[in-house]
Amino acid sequence: MSEKQFHNQYLPLAGMLYRIAFYILEDKAAAEDAVQEAFLRLWDSRESLDNVLNPKAYCATMVKNICMDRIRRARRLEFPEQLPEVPQHPQDDIDNKERLAKALDAIKSLPDRQREVLLLRTVEGLSYEEISERTGLGAMSLRVILSRARTTLKSKV
Repeated sequence: MSEKQFHNQYLPLAGMLYRIAFYILEDKAAAEDAVQEAFLRLWDSRESLDNVLNPKAYCATMVKNICMDRIRRARRLEFPEQLPEVPQHPQDDIDNKERLAKALDAIKSLPDRQREVLLLRTVEGLSYEEISERTGLGAMSLRVILSRARTTLKSKV
């Protein structure tokens, strides 16, 4: 797709995309950032945009997903001021240590790529875009790899 085609087809959607982002995020700056991120992604993938049948729907879905990722990321970073006290029994400590050891063994047994993607996403809290930059894998591949890793862990733990 040429720069002129991109400007004619996608840039006029900016207002609509902002309204979607603002409706979801309820913050002017965050909505502007989400729309900017969407346009960056669109521009980076402009070679494949010729295959998009409905640019308006495609962009709306992209902005919605970006906003939802931002909300999830923000929730993950929120911590309560004080954690509730949980009564501890000696057997609980043993059970927790055994479960932790089992989980670590399961993670170690994952194929290298699955383990790497899982740790980048869950431990380091990186976004799919950041993981993609580090690993060179596409977003869809990352989601598949992460899904397989989680499925394997669930079956082993």
